[in-house]
Amino acid sequence: MSPNLTGAILMMVSMACFTINDAFLKAAGGALPLFQLLFLRGIFSSLLIGGLAWQRGSLRIAVSAQDRRLIALRSVAEVAAAYFFVTALLEMPLANVTAILQVLPLTVTLGSAVFFQEPVGWRRFLAIGIGFAGMLLIVRPGTDGFNVWSLYALIAVICVTVRDLSTRRLSPGVPSLLVTLSASVTVLVAAGFASLTITWAPVTPWLGGLVLASSVFIVGGYFFSVQVMRAGDVSFIAPFRYTGLIWALALGWFVFGDWPAPLTLAGAAIIVATGLFTLYRERSLMRR
Repeated sequence: MSPNLTGAILMMVSMACFTINDAFLKAAGGALPLFQLLFLRGIFSSLLIGGLAWQRGSLRIAVSAQDRRLIALRSVAEVAAAYFFVTALLEMPLANVTAILQVLPLTVTLGSAVFFQEPVGWRRFLAIGIGFAGMLLIVRPGTDGFNVWSLYALIAVICVTVRDLSTRRLSPGVPSLLVTLSASVTVLVAAGFASLTITWAPVTPWLGGLVLASSVFIVGGYFFSVQVMRAGDVSFIAPFRYTGLIWALALGWFVFGDWPAPLTLAGAAIIVATGLFTLYRERSLMRR
């Protein structure tokens, strides 16, 4: 296979892993409190990521003070994103939450222009505006379909945008697995302290299996997303991230019996179309 085809397959596998992880979390979340759920998943995922990072030698590399500050900011954003995203995930249909998250390429592009003065032409600004209009079709503020959980999903988008913008400023030599492990351990510690304020629910073998499966798939998502960056042209591979929405639609329908309303599907289609256009414009500008 060509490097681009390999990268596209890895991206699709990564998106499948992340979405399946969400489905396992949603299935377990009905019986386990949020902080307990995040803490238990954090134990498994941190051990798995830590073992992988140790095996690849990612823990033996010196990191500058500037990169340490960026890693700390990214980890705090990861904690906030985990809280708001998983809370929304447990209360909303899987496809709806995933559709809102598809606006991320647009928010990262906008954030890069605002905070890093990266050049963004009027076409991409127009695409961002249309994409946000598509997001409003999903959230539908001011209607009966809007609730606080939609707001939680939007806050999660902001948190993940901060996380991704922080990642962009890291030095190229900082290992991805080290950054991922830092975020995972930070979520683990934060959820552990927060779980002291709640009453823990008993963990049955079934629930323990769901949490373990969630941990395995999220580590798989992280691992394959790291591999993606080492295969092919990123501008060619990036559009395949939207396959996560297909997985969310399928799992939401078959596992939870949810199917989005027509306006939600229309909003998701608009977001995906504008995201693809933004990626296309970035690729075209890079070739000039």
